[in-house]
Amino acid sequence: MKEVIPHWLSKQADLKPNQLALEYNGKETLSFQELAQASQSMARRLANLGVEKGSHIALLSQNNVNMIIAIHALSYLGAVAVLLNTRLSANELQFQINDAKVNLLVTSVFFSDKTEGIDVPQKKSFSELQRLPEKEVPLQNELVLNDPFTIIYTSGTTGFPKGVVHTYGNHWWSAIGSALNLGISPQDKWLTVLPLFHVSGLSTLFKSVIYGMPIYLMTSFEPEKVHEALMKNHITMISVVTVMLQRLLEQMATERYPEQLRCVLLGGGPAPKPVLEQARKKEVPVFQSYGLTETSSQIVTLSPQDAPRKIGSAGKPLVPAQLKIHDPSTRGVGEIYVKGPMVTKGYFNNPTADQKAFQTDWLKTGDLGYLDEEGFLYVVDRRNDLIISGGENIYPSEIESVVSELTGVQEVGVTNRSDDQWGEVPVAFIVKDTQNVLDEEMVQTYLKSRLASYKVPKKIYFVEQLPRNASNKLMRYKLKEWL
Repeated sequence: MKEVIPHWLSKQADLKPNQLALEYNGKETLSFQELAQASQSMARRLANLGVEKGSHIALLSQNNVNMIIAIHALSYLGAVAVLLNTRLSANELQFQINDAKVNLLVTSVFFSDKTEGIDVPQKKSFSELQRLPEKEVPLQNELVLNDPFTIIYTSGTTGFPKGVVHTYGNHWWSAIGSALNLGISPQDKWLTVLPLFHVSGLSTLFKSVIYGMPIYLMTSFEPEKVHEALMKNHITMISVVTVMLQRLLEQMATERYPEQLRCVLLGGGPAPKPVLEQARKKEVPVFQSYGLTETSSQIVTLSPQDAPRKIGSAGKPLVPAQLKIHDPSTRGVGEIYVKGPMVTKGYFNNPTADQKAFQTDWLKTGDLGYLDEEGFLYVVDRRNDLIISGGENIYPSEIESVVSELTGVQEVGVTNRSDDQWGEVPVAFIVKDTQNVLDEEMVQTYLKSRLASYKVPKKIYFVEQLPRNASNKLMRYKLKEWL
């Protein structure tokens, strides 16, 4: 039997037609009724291009109102939104578009140059969509919780990203789990500055239409502007990663945030304890969380009552979720396994990845952590080789595969180096042919054309050989020792 709920945006347009749904550009607003009407209108324009139930529509855009309208529009048609990272290179975008079997690519004008050479059945900008006539088609007035709604790509250990499929139910239960932990207040307003193509940014859109809560949308993270919004715009919640929190603490200087700011939800990897202590001294209500793209955002979060005494912990699993430490060592550290209705059922068209990632109903996160005597999770390492730079996930193997394509490169090993600004940045060790003239600038120039800028190693070291074990496997921990 299908689990069905009323369309969440239509429901809020009925319950709270004139209530604020969205603030953007500092002063412009949409009510829930206006947002529903704009999204339904956009759905009929998309239908004019043949978009229907099951179509895969890629969106490439910075945070803006058109992107929000387009995401809701696709839900009215039963189409699937494939959310593309704007920082990817043309090659990386092409891979994801092909892999996700995209029927139409929709971009903001800002990215039209980047997609010029991309091969896709149809391509339109938001402004072109606005000029299309509307086609009268039946729109979905109900949502089937098990139907796929979004696909977001996450880096893979093989160097090839995997498309995480989220259902309406995954997003619904993620929002419910968060509400049961943090509570809901009639005064709530969530500042969304994390990119909507990341699940942590995207999840606030669904919280908005499930809770009937306004969001304050910002295009990008500029510390001065975010600080001003927190001080003056009645914000009660904001999601950030560590580098953002550090910048905001600097921006605060001796000021204090208004009392209505009740939650700064911190994700994107374990935060340095000094940063958390500084936030506590400045009375910034930071709640650490743990989650992955596969868990539709947070799945473990500190609760308001536990945050002061459990600094450094990610908290406990949200109400609908479960967690266990698999095969713990003598120190209690083991791989974090999670399950719950917010966890993806699998990757798009990738049964091999599914097989590796799941053990019965449990998702094997690949992350290491332990539980203290009260059951609070402490994350020790985010996937052995994973580099988290400013909240962005980088797999060394992906960079290595691109470097290896360069003429004259015999071997390459990539690891992370700590960085004051971004937390971590990638660095590369290269063994080159003796006759080769390859230098650091040439390698970085080549990589900049093939990879997103945050993936390009900040330093290249040329070495005579890489550290390998008896099985000839690269020993990354040795690279870190070299640093």
